[in-house]
Amino acid sequence: MDTKEKMEYAVKCKHSGFNCAQAVLKAYQEETGLSDEQVKEIGAGFAGGMGCMQSTCGAVIGAAISAGIMSKGNGTVMTARSLLTDFTRKSGASICGDLKGITTGKVVCECDDCIRNAIEILDSYK
Repeated sequence: MDTKEKMEYAVKCKHSGFNCAQAVLKAYQEETGLSDEQVKEIGAGFAGGMGCMQSTCGAVIGAAISAGIMSKGNGTVMTARSLLTDFTRKSGASICGDLKGITTGKVVCECDDCIRNAIEILDSYK
């Protein structure tokens, strides 16, 4: 899949019951080799900003996990740092509660766009 196809596939996954982290992991299944079951299990705890605590956005977490698997851990810390920095710049925040407007009353970036942004950023590193 190209970047746009991954983005729309992941959004479709989000709308069919996956959380944001799982949706991003689904988009990278071909590259990571993760099974559907592994995607569900690995991404399960990252719903709603990690444990539904409105913390770090699950989409960027899913992208960082995918990056780690694809690189076999080589350089993953720096990639994760870049992902978070670039995601925050593009999306306006990296904390789920801020992105969804829970803490401010103003939505900064909808989940669908957070998913798209995380995938677009990760793919730009290739």
